[in-house]
Amino acid sequence: MSKLEEKTIQQWLDPKGPVALVLKEHLTPVEGDRGVFFPPTYAPPKTGDPSTYNIDELSDGTKVALVDSVGSQANRMEPMFGTGPAGDPDLAKLVPQVSITIGNGKTVSILDAGHRLGDAIVRASTLKDEARKAFQKFLDEGDVFDIARLGPTSLVFGVWDSRDTYAKLPRLVQSVIRAWDVDELHRSAQYFPPIDYSKLEVFSDEEAKKSENNPKSPLAQRGFVAVPSTGAHGGIVARGPIVRDITINLIALRRLRTSGDQQALLRYILGLCLVAATEPMDGFLRQGCLLVPKAEQPLGWEEVARTGTHSRINLTNEVAREFATDAAKKFGVRADIEAQFGKDLAKADLDENEAKVVKKAAKAKK
Repeated sequence: MSKLEEKTIQQWLDPKGPVALVLKEHLTPVEGDRGVFFPPTYAPPKTGDPSTYNIDELSDGTKVALVDSVGSQANRMEPMFGTGPAGDPDLAKLVPQVSITIGNGKTVSILDAGHRLGDAIVRASTLKDEARKAFQKFLDEGDVFDIARLGPTSLVFGVWDSRDTYAKLPRLVQSVIRAWDVDELHRSAQYFPPIDYSKLEVFSDEEAKKSENNPKSPLAQRGFVAVPSTGAHGGIVARGPIVRDITINLIALRRLRTSGDQQALLRYILGLCLVAATEPMDGFLRQGCLLVPKAEQPLGWEEVARTGTHSRINLTNEVAREFATDAAKKFGVRADIEAQFGKDLAKADLDENEAKVVKKAAKAKK
C-alpha cells in the first residue's frame, strides 16, 4: 500500500498550492445502462400541484436531472464517522462521538443532525452553551479550534448557525449526482379490493358506485373500493452519463485558522475530508434508485492547479484512512460527549427567537 508523500501533503496545505482535488465518478443503475431509476421528488412551487423531479433543460435542449443534491450527499456521508448502522468502527475513532439523550433510552447522534452544530437539537440540549462559544470564538477571533474539537464534521461538510450566532463555514467536501440527457417516464396502476365490501353491507351499492375510481373519496382512500392511479412518476432513463462530482476545496481548507497548532488542525481536517470523499458510496439512494460505479471508469482523482491544469494523483480510500488516522492522533480527538435534551431549553430557544423577531419589527417601524 502506498502512502501520501509528505511533499504532496505540504503542497495541498501551501497557500499557493492547488485549488482542489476532484473526481468524476460515473455511475449506472444495477440493471445496466439505460435502466430506469428514480430521482428524488420535490414539493411543487404552487400549493396543490403534484410533486416534481428536479429536471433542468439547457439551451441546447439537453435535460439534466438532479439525482442526489449536495446536502443529501453530505447527510449520507457524515454518518460514516459514527457508531450507527451506517458507521465504520475505524472511522468512528477519528471524531468525538457526540450524542444527545432524549429520554426513554433514545439518543440522537450529532452526525445525524442535518444542521450539525447549528441544529436545533444542539440548542435544545446541554451542549448549547459550548456550541455557541465555539461559534462565537470563530466570529470574534477566526479560530475554529473549538469547533474542530467539538464537531469536526461541521468543518468538513459545512455549517451555518443561521438561528443563533450566524457563524457560517463553507463545505470542504462537496458531492452531487446528476444524470444527463434524460427522459422522464410515467406509470399507472389499478387497485382492486380483495372482496366486495358493499355485498357484505359495509356500505351500500350506491356509495360504492359513487366512490369507485374517485381517489379522493373516503372509501377509496381507505382501500375499500377500486381506484386507479394514473400518470404517476415513473422514473427516468439517462441516455447520457450519470455522474457523481466530488470536490475537496483546498482553498477553503487552508483558510481555517487556530491560535494553536495550525499544521495539526489542517492535517486533521484534511484527513477527514480525504476519507469522506474516497469512501465507496452506498448506492441505495431511495426506492428504485440503486446505483453502482461503472466498471470502466475514466481517469480517477485529479489535482487542480491554479492555472486550471488537471494532474492525476494516486488517491485511494486505503491511503486516505492511513493518513487520517495518523493526523487524528497528532491532533488529539476529544473523548465522547453525552449531552441531555431539555424541553425547557427548547422552549427557551423559541422564546428567545420570538423576542428577536419582536425587537426587529419594532426597530423597522422607527
